[in-house]
Amino acid sequence: MLTGVAISPLLGVGAVGAWKYFEATAETRPRLPWFAQPWFWLPALLLVGVVFAKDIAGPVVPTVLKKPLDVAEVIENKLSGLVAVGAFVPLMISVSSLFGSGDSSSLAAAGFAAIGWDSVLNALLTPFAMIAFVIVWLAAHAINVIILISPFGTVDLALKAFRAFILSTVTFTSFANPWLGAVWAAIIIAFCYCIAGWSFRATVCGTVFVTDLLLRRRRWFTPAAGKLWAFTSRQLESVPVRTYGQVRRGESGRLEFAFRPWLVGSPRQVMLPAGEYVVGRGIIAPELHATVGDDSTSLLRFPPRFKGHEERIRELINAAGVREIGLLAVWRWIKELFGFGPQPAFPPTEPAQSVSPPA
Repeated sequence: MLTGVAISPLLGVGAVGAWKYFEATAETRPRLPWFAQPWFWLPALLLVGVVFAKDIAGPVVPTVLKKPLDVAEVIENKLSGLVAVGAFVPLMISVSSLFGSGDSSSLAAAGFAAIGWDSVLNALLTPFAMIAFVIVWLAAHAINVIILISPFGTVDLALKAFRAFILSTVTFTSFANPWLGAVWAAIIIAFCYCIAGWSFRATVCGTVFVTDLLLRRRRWFTPAAGKLWAFTSRQLESVPVRTYGQVRRGESGRLEFAFRPWLVGSPRQVMLPAGEYVVGRGIIAPELHATVGDDSTSLLRFPPRFKGHEERIRELINAAGVREIGLLAVWRWIKELFGFGPQPAFPPTEPAQSVSPPA
C-alpha cells in the first residue's frame, strides 16, 4: 500500500479510501478516517479519471493545449504527495497494527505492567515508512517532469503506461500473496533508492520550470551578476546532469559552475571547458553553448525566467554572442529560405557605365 500510494498519490489514497468505505459496515462508516469519506475519495477518483482521459488523448492534442494540463498535473502530484506523506502515511501506520499485539496484552491481562510493543514498533516504523514513501514518490514524480519537458506525445503516453504497469504489478502481487507483494515492493523501493539523486534533480528542475512559467517571472525578473542560476545539460566532470547551481566568471577569468549537492551540501565548483561560448535563444528557456566552428554543445540550461534576457546574460558572462537554437533556429532557416528573414546590408553598387563600341 505504501509503495502503490507513493507511485500515484491521488489514485492510491483515493482507491484505499474507497476500498475501506465499501468494506466497512453502515454503522462504522461515519467513524472512518478522512480519506475514506466520500467527500474526499469520490472527487479524487474523478480527477484521476480526467487525468487519464487527458493522457489517452495526449498524442492527438496539440502541444500548446496539452502542456498547460501537464503543468497542472505536476502541481497536483506535488500537492497530493505532500498530503500523503504528511497525513496519510502516519495515519495508516498507526491504525494498521503491522506488528500485531505481541505479548503485552497477555501480560496485562495477568496483572503485570506491560509496554504495548506493537504501538512502539509502529511509532518507530513511521519515519522509515515516510522516507521510503518519499524515495518512491521522487522516482514516480520524475516521470511527470520528463513528460512536462518532452515535446513528443507518444513518449508521454509510453511513460504514463510504464508507471501504470508498475503500479498494477504492486496491486496484483499483493492480492496474489502478501509476502510476494512485500518482496516486490521492497525491490521497487531499493531501485528507487539507487536513482534517488537522479529523481531529486529532475524534481527540482520541474519545480523551478513550473514555478517560473506559472508566475511568468521573466516579465519582472532581471538577471544580476552572481545570480545566474542554471541546470547542467550534460555531465561536467563529476557533476551530474540537471544539477542546479550558478554560472560565473572565476578569478582565473574562466567560466565556472558553483553548486551545492542536494541543495544543502557544502559549496563546490567546477571549471567549464575552455573555449568560446554563446547564449542560445530557445523557445522556453535560454542555454549556454560551447562552440567549435559551426558546431555547438549545450552545457547549461537557464530557467524560463531568463527568457528574453539573453543579451543581459551575454554581458554578465562575457559570451561571444547570442544565437537561435532548437526550433527557433529551424524557423529562422525556413524564413530565410523563402526570403522573409532579415536581409544583409550591402553597400550600394555603382551604376554600370556604358562603353561605346569600337569604330
